[in-house]
Amino acid sequence: MTTQSVASYLALVDSAYQNKGSLQFQRDALKTTTGKRIRDRMVEDIKRGTVLPPLVLGLVVSEDFFSKLYSSLPCDIEALVLSAMSQEASIIDGMQRTTALRRAFDEEPTTGQHKIRVECWIARNTDSLIYRMLILNTGQIPWNLKRQLQVVYAPLITEIQHRVNLEKLITIQNPGRRTKGGEFRADDLVETFIAFGLRRTEVDTQEALADEFSRLDIVEAISRRQYNEYFYKVLQLLVDMDRAFSKYKAEEEDVESSEHSDDDMPRRFVKGRNLFDSQPARIGFIVAIAIELFGRPGMDKDDSLTRITFENIVSSCNDFILRVQRANADALEDFLCFGILNEKLVRRQGKYGRHERAYFEKAFRVLLEEKFRVPSMEPCWRA
Repeated sequence: MTTQSVASYLALVDSAYQNKGSLQFQRDALKTTTGKRIRDRMVEDIKRGTVLPPLVLGLVVSEDFFSKLYSSLPCDIEALVLSAMSQEASIIDGMQRTTALRRAFDEEPTTGQHKIRVECWIARNTDSLIYRMLILNTGQIPWNLKRQLQVVYAPLITEIQHRVNLEKLITIQNPGRRTKGGEFRADDLVETFIAFGLRRTEVDTQEALADEFSRLDIVEAISRRQYNEYFYKVLQLLVDMDRAFSKYKAEEEDVESSEHSDDDMPRRFVKGRNLFDSQPARIGFIVAIAIELFGRPGMDKDDSLTRITFENIVSSCNDFILRVQRANADALEDFLCFGILNEKLVRRQGKYGRHERAYFEKAFRVLLEEKFRVPSMEPCWRA
């Protein structure tokens, strides 16, 4: 906990924002009539010197940096933390107050000399920061889960980059299209992170969070450190399988004939890469493994059983991936059975994405039940 001038705090937050901090992922300033009236009153109170509750910032640091804090003097700790905050900070609690402070400072510059309290939470991994953020916001205006995670979006993606061997991570700052196996959009990986924690394919990332049990499931998973131990390794399995399937590249005439088939139905799955082009397939794979590891929500498995199950899955999946990698083009085409998959996933009206996610979860569950020892993907697609 430290004390800063309003001007110093706003400069700190602005710098974090410019350096891909998490201010832009916070809730927008309230636009309701009541919200505006409350903020107008807050702005006037700030100008007159009101004492605000502490604003809460979060920071994910390396193990070395964390250890360094223990051996530093109190007067040095503040300088170290604030210096790091200027590069990678997340506003965990205080978006509305920050908005009011900015406006008050713009309207009356002398407000910049007022003192405010800033609470800094320093964590060694993203999970701890997410946990703290969820606890702080429980009972307030509900956030959807995707927005909750986007508050710490930058540290989460950084951690994925460090722990998962990706070909390319597609972000706003590093745009592009997925052209081969192992390339993924950052926001899609954030959604797999949510699905892994909730252990279900139906993740409503657009609407406000209505199911309080979803929040509790995420908090419970993070508090048991299941994310840290398993998620990145499961994601690595998905990436490796994606690379292996992507070895199959259909000939141009095959692609053309598939896109213009006799029944006039487009074929979405033609090349090996196409399987995990699909977000429902990624979600289905992640959720199927999460349920196998932890059990269904409300039927949690013992940690020791989870660890044994995970070791078996990794071993079986790696053998499966090696078998796919060794197959030639013709054998891989027969193995993937995309003809059956395309027939099964004929587009239907309404809630199509939900149907696909449930379908792929069921398909990959077959793969897990058979310990990845399937002669082809046909039994999965026909499940």
